[in-house]
Amino acid sequence: MPFLTAAVVIIGLLCVFNLLLTLALIRRTRHTGVGAAPAAGPPIALRPGAPVGEFAAETVDGETVSHDTVTGLVGFFSAGCEPCHKLLPRFAEHARTLGRENVLAVVAGDDPEAVSALEPVARVIVEDYDGPVAGAFQNTWTPALYLLGSDHRVVAAGGRLEDLSIASSA
Repeated sequence: MPFLTAAVVIIGLLCVFNLLLTLALIRRTRHTGVGAAPAAGPPIALRPGAPVGEFAAETVDGETVSHDTVTGLVGFFSAGCEPCHKLLPRFAEHARTLGRENVLAVVAGDDPEAVSALEPVARVIVEDYDGPVAGAFQNTWTPALYLLGSDHRVVAAGGRLEDLSIASSA
């Protein structure tokens, strides 16, 4: 019987200790915002005025694209991303008005449907999630959209066309 009492006391103390650690973790994540949904769109690293880093990549058509050859609209999409697939038709529609040479679409992962939808209206790069173009844009989120000026600096960025102030023409 004394062993049973000791076991119940030890299990009770372990449960209280576990509860305290859980509460401390919850308090810390609320304080730092870890795990919280972004309030104003995706976490975009490059803000307006920021330069795009150096990169070179090849499109699905074999064209070499680099930091020096990209201006206009740049979109990042990924396989299995529901918001990406919802954005694709509007992105493609707007890209058509800009002209293929002014639009770059980066598709992370294996998504032949996205590539075939984008290929007629944009230069398309398929790369890994941490590929050279994503690295140059410091991009870790999809969908992510950037509007670049002729100086290769970000003019606007966001997760929707509305974030770029071009939705009315899309």
